[in-house]
Amino acid sequence: MKLYTYWRSSTAYRVRIALNLKGLAWEPIAVNLATEQNLAPAFTAVNPQGLVPALLLDDGRLLVQSPAILEYLEERWPEPPLLPADREQRATARALASTVACDIHPLNNARVLRYLKRDLQSTPADCDRWYRHWIAEGLRAFEALLGPDDGSPFCCGSAPTMADICLVPQLYNARRFGCPLDMHARLVRIEQTCLALPAFAQAAPESQPDRF
Repeated sequence: MKLYTYWRSSTAYRVRIALNLKGLAWEPIAVNLATEQNLAPAFTAVNPQGLVPALLLDDGRLLVQSPAILEYLEERWPEPPLLPADREQRATARALASTVACDIHPLNNARVLRYLKRDLQSTPADCDRWYRHWIAEGLRAFEALLGPDDGSPFCCGSAPTMADICLVPQLYNARRFGCPLDMHARLVRIEQTCLALPAFAQAAPESQPDRF
């Protein structure tokens, strides 16, 4: 499989983690978002949205949108699972993942920030305030949805799930934009547990070849 990716894209980061957790072989194809390579005809011919990630399967079919790719990987390669065995816990893991993928990230991704700066003429300070506001709102909700702290190492039990796969890249972004995390000790603890796993560490932005 080939993954169209960018080292600092949190959505591509999610898919890299999932591919690694599943133990699957994949080849990165770098798409430079900083230079807007994703908007060039060569890439929009691949994905009309001009977004990463996009996963090219061995049979030539292309999958887009990280939540859909995560669900595909879970259905196609169910072991090790990315969702808990308990039905209600599976719903919780999906809800937590959606809190990041549907509520936090879309308000703060590169094209939104670009629109704020270029089209709405927002100042850098205004853009930073925008970003930090939605990060704070989203992480507060995420932590509340976790429920009482039972000491579990991950968001939903004793193994990483889609919730952790979405949380870790979002915390990376939060730090990148100077968002305070000292009030989220539980989330940081879960993040550190995840990053101790090779699947997460190898997917980290700093470990990607296109970073250089």
